[in-house]
Amino acid sequence: MPPLLCFLSSPLLGPSVWRPVTDALEGSGWQTLIVSAHEPPPTGSGDVLTSFLRQIPGHESVALIPHSNAGLYVAPITESRAVVATVFVDARLPSGESRAALAPAPLLEFLAARADDQGLLPPWTQWWPEDDVASLFPSVDVRAGIEGEQPRVPLAYFRDSVDAPSGWDTIPCAFLAFGATDSEETREAERRGWRVRTLNGGHLHMLVDSAEVAAQIETLLTSMRLHES
Repeated sequence: MPPLLCFLSSPLLGPSVWRPVTDALEGSGWQTLIVSAHEPPPTGSGDVLTSFLRQIPGHESVALIPHSNAGLYVAPITESRAVVATVFVDARLPSGESRAALAPAPLLEFLAARADDQGLLPPWTQWWPEDDVASLFPSVDVRAGIEGEQPRVPLAYFRDSVDAPSGWDTIPCAFLAFGATDSEETREAERRGWRVRTLNGGHLHMLVDSAEVAAQIETLLTSMRLHES
């Protein structure tokens, strides 16, 4: 039987970001589960990992499909779940070190300037210029739905790091990039010999063209022979 596809949402977003893609893949016969850690807002990496593990079943084979910084949690998840493959979707990759910083120094400095007096950051879409944010969404209604799920995460969350145990990449892995064909993550995926696909789009391209994103994920999964009976 093919594995259960576990779609990991960024802790800065909610489950709706993946819904159009999972609907498309279920129509093709896959079983899917959206895994989200946005409620309550995480205060550290341990909160996110605990939430992810609580939702991912421990009794069956799963394929992880993380987006954005949810990719950093793949390594510790593989230690306690039967992960048979991972397709990173415009996601950060686990560090080659024993722990991976949630935010590199330049990003941490950028975020520190945006935290309020209680140390809380604004919702993710308020970090960036409006023109850049608007282009991520196919409609005003879709944007409203996504923004309604965004948590306010404390700056302290980004001062934390994620455990990166070795061996997580011994299973088949692939990378689906949105837009940037020469990103650090894309180059690293190619260096590791993974299958890499690129779609021309923004960071939330799964909302703009869910059918194509679903098709690319399915192609990558099928290339790993995960849809064979």
